[in-house]
Parts: sequence; structure tokens; C-alpha cells
Amino acid sequence: MKISVILGHPKRGSFNHAIAGTVVQALKTSGHEVAFHDLYREAFDPVLPDIELPKEAVVPTLIMRHCDEIAAADVIVIVHPNWWGQPPAIVKGWIDRVIRPGVAYTFKEGDSGEGIPVGLLRARSALVFNTSNTEARREQEVFGDPLERIWKDCIFGLCGIKHVYRRTFGVMVMSTERQREAWLDEVRETVGRVFS
Repeated sequence: MKISVILGHPKRGSFNHAIAGTVVQALKTSGHEVAFHDLYREAFDPVLPDIELPKEAVVPTLIMRHCDEIAAADVIVIVHPNWWGQPPAIVKGWIDRVIRPGVAYTFKEGDSGEGIPVGLLRARSALVFNTSNTEARREQEVFGDPLERIWKDCIFGLCGIKHVYRRTFGVMVMSTERQREAWLDEVRETVGRVFS
């Protein structure tokens, strides 16, 4: 399988990096083809310029590489922290520039204003691993778990991905080394289950 793995966390050595490293290692050990991007390390430019807005726009080579990789991916894996109920700006910018018309979705010819996209991504599954400093119950009861809506309904669902699995690890600031090791074991188990 071809797997696209995207990491969005600025601090090297973070638990997000540990999650991404665990995912990539498990996938490669199982013989999968992995396209891995650490957006901060690559200094990915998250700013969407107006010239990239049209479907037929000619985009920079790096952006086209990302587009080609997610278009060819059988599964997409995203790793990022929960910041204010959203992905970090660099991940949002990756979405803006890469999950683009003609690559991830299109609109039906003659759309009369409904604006309901037709998904173009061939991937049928996506995994999203998040870290958080908010307890899961509070995230759900007080905030309505916005990351679940963003990834499942507002992005992947509209781009044709039917199965979205998201797991949040937290509360990070109170976690122990032993707990983080158990979480990484869970990441390995999840990758093994999804990619078997």
C-alpha cells in the first residue's frame, strides 16, 4: 500500500514526533510504501496565494508533490496537536494548499449553488492521531470535539474517504513516561490492525 504520513508539530522530540516515528516504522516494517512529511522541518509554507485558488492553477513543485502523493495514497495518516480545537496553522495551510480542487475534490458540472463536492481521493481510510491538554470528556461536552468534525466531516468525508479513525492522547501535560509508552503501543496496534 501507498501511505501518506503528515506530521505537524514544531518541537523535535515531541510526543507527536514519537507517534509519527512509530507509524512510519510500523508501516515500513510491514513493507508499505511511505511518503512522510514533517511540515515544520521542511519549512512548509502554509500561506495559500491567490494564484493557487483556481482548479487549473499551476502550483509550485513541492505543492504538486504533496498533491500527487495524497492522490495516489491508499491511506492518509495525520499527526498533530489539538491547538484551540484546531490543527496548527501549518497543517491548516497544508490542507488549504494540498487538499485542492481537481486533486481531492471537484464540483459537479452545473452545480446550482449547493457547493457539495465530489470526493476524488482514492484513499478509503484515514488515521488522525492528536495530542491534547484537555480531558476527552470536557472536549466532547464543552467544545463538541471540533477536530472530529473537521477531519471526518469537513475534510476527509467531503474528499471521498469513507473510514476516518481519530485517536486523541491526553492529557499530555499530566502524562507519565509509562503512559506514553502504552500510547505508542496503541499506535502500533492501530497501524497493524488498519494496515493488515
